[in-house]
Amino acid sequence: MTGFGKLWAGQTISQFGDRITELGLPLIAVTTLAAGATEIGLLTAAVWLPNLLSILVGSWVDGQAHRRRLLVIADLLRALVLLSLPVAHWFGVVTLVQLFAVALLTGAGQVLFHASYQSFFVLLVPRERFVEANSKLSTSRSASFVAGPALGGFLIQILTAPVAMLIDAVSFLASALFISRIRVEPSVPAESTSPMAGLRYVLGHRYLRGALACVTTVNFFSFVAAALVVLFASRSLGLSAGLIGLAFGLGAVGGLLGAVVAPRLSRRYGIGRLVVLGAILFPASIAVIALAGGPTWMRFAALLVAEAISGFGVMIFDINLNSVMVSVTTDEMRARASGVFGTINYGARPLGAAVGGLLGTWLGLRPTLLVAAIGGALCCLWLLPSPIPAIRNLDLDLAA
Repeated sequence: MTGFGKLWAGQTISQFGDRITELGLPLIAVTTLAAGATEIGLLTAAVWLPNLLSILVGSWVDGQAHRRRLLVIADLLRALVLLSLPVAHWFGVVTLVQLFAVALLTGAGQVLFHASYQSFFVLLVPRERFVEANSKLSTSRSASFVAGPALGGFLIQILTAPVAMLIDAVSFLASALFISRIRVEPSVPAESTSPMAGLRYVLGHRYLRGALACVTTVNFFSFVAAALVVLFASRSLGLSAGLIGLAFGLGAVGGLLGAVVAPRLSRRYGIGRLVVLGAILFPASIAVIALAGGPTWMRFAALLVAEAISGFGVMIFDINLNSVMVSVTTDEMRARASGVFGTINYGARPLGAAVGGLLGTWLGLRPTLLVAAIGGALCCLWLLPSPIPAIRNLDLDLAA
């Protein structure tokens, strides 16, 4: 198995494990600890909170030579933290404080993994195969969203949520094992690891500057909608929990399709055009949900179609834009650039969710979803002054 094959295998296993935790963590809070809406909201925010430190973590990573070791440490940290839940469950001592600690520490592990990932990825994959490799990784991720929730729900129902988390812990151990067996030369540490150098680099880069503004905008508005979609589908559309889950699961096939066909579409139409198209499709699909009506089957179909369009759009957007960003970022700045994106881009997510809740109360659910759809689709405007829309392939002028 090639080095990339081992990375892909480890990430595939880990992605399916993640779907269990995404379902299991809030279920433990609700069913075992009788947590309310406020606690669940704060628990969700706790998972994303460590991303605010991404710019500092990325700066530190750029000064390290052994990126593979950092990836393994990140996986082992998350495995160890998740193992604490079934152990505490067996002794009957699970607490809300422990759940928040688990959320924060697994989030920290994800930040470390993400900061180290890009510079490791480029050691395994030649530039001309970036899109293809990202497509394979995204296909696994999309497949986990198709089958993962149902599998997670089944395991949680049989084993209980805390015990099911053991499976996600094992998935991180498997990822650590695969990555530890990849043979690569150490990276060359950067001479300077100033966090502000990373910010100046990204904001001064003609490719990365527009990409950062675009992804931050789309993440903000997509989380405005994400905070309300389930509530809207249940309360306004009158769909049962079973139908909502079924629509999400079937709609996730759109993401799987997008991941599979992205390389072919990119070769035919150009990478830049696919980035712009994905940037519009991903958030604009929210309007389909907001405008849903009619009999139950039509409301269900609208939710399913919106999820499918969103999944397709986000895959062709992510795969192509990530490939561009990996191509244009210099080796000595990879982790710091990734840290800047993590802090600003992912930092917009909890802010968007909070704004979504406030707007939903003030404007109403349907108008807020339309605002999210329009605002999110306008993210493409950040790309227009940049060279990204004109990109045909990854044979790029790397001058920043």
